[in-house]
Amino acid sequence: MAAIDLVDDRWMETRLLEQFVAVATEGSVTRAAERLWAAQSTVSAGLASLERSLGVRLFERTGRSLVLTTAGEDLLPHARAVLESLDRMRDLATVDDADLRGRVRLGIFTSMDIVDLTGVLRRFRQRHPLVAVELMTSPSGTTGLVQDLVAGRIDLAYSGLPNPPSGVVVEPLRELPFRVFTAPDHPLAGRRSVSLAELADEPFVDTAHGFGNRVILDQALEQRGIRRRIVAEMNDMPAVVRFAAAGLGVGVVPDPGVRHEGAVLELEDDVPPLRIGLAMRTAPEPNRATRTLARDVVAARVG
Repeated sequence: MAAIDLVDDRWMETRLLEQFVAVATEGSVTRAAERLWAAQSTVSAGLASLERSLGVRLFERTGRSLVLTTAGEDLLPHARAVLESLDRMRDLATVDDADLRGRVRLGIFTSMDIVDLTGVLRRFRQRHPLVAVELMTSPSGTTGLVQDLVAGRIDLAYSGLPNPPSGVVVEPLRELPFRVFTAPDHPLAGRRSVSLAELADEPFVDTAHGFGNRVILDQALEQRGIRRRIVAEMNDMPAVVRFAAAGLGVGVVPDPGVRHEGAVLELEDDVPPLRIGLAMRTAPEPNRATRTLARDVVAARVG
């Protein structure tokens, strides 16, 4: 172990362990500070204080990243276990739902209303004023959200992945069928339906890699031996619909229910719908505030 001068203060603040775990997860003081809503200087000072309390170096700097030392790797699971135990103790000590406290980080899509989330959060805040809810997004869509969930960077997430990873449970919220969107003057605009094979030579607009709908459609195209040309990639499905309606290319995406000036056709191929659900880790056991918000979101689903 890389020893440093030991400062034996005989106690250790929880926030120092939180900072240690955050930096270890993110590999960066900057990103850890953003995650903790703290100043970089505060996190850096916290790490230095923890290292003095333990008498070892926890990180080595490699380029712009921080890498755990052997001591850091040995101590990290214990720090996580302490934080998880404290969360569990708080849960067990909470008798009344009105006394719930803490933080829940919820990963959402940027431009799609899966449930009446504003209504859910308004009612949740009224019942649980001591719980802070943070809304997170990911530039790589549902894949990025689920990765953040597995890594512990968020507590709940919308997911449209057809096969969620192990250790993640998904409660269904909505199903969205794939449809074809074109400009109003497109040669196919007068049709009621069209097949993927007929669209093979068309320029496409689509969401970026990692979005659940992109994963599903790419698999369907590969199964049919169809290779397409994508001329533009968007960070949300409503944008795909708008750009397709403007004539930039055709869009084959789950119908997000947004207004547009283009044409919409049914897809003749048997492509599975985008099944959006609320994802949550099974271990460590989510705290009571997380479970309560998850229950409220699921209760708000339509149909």
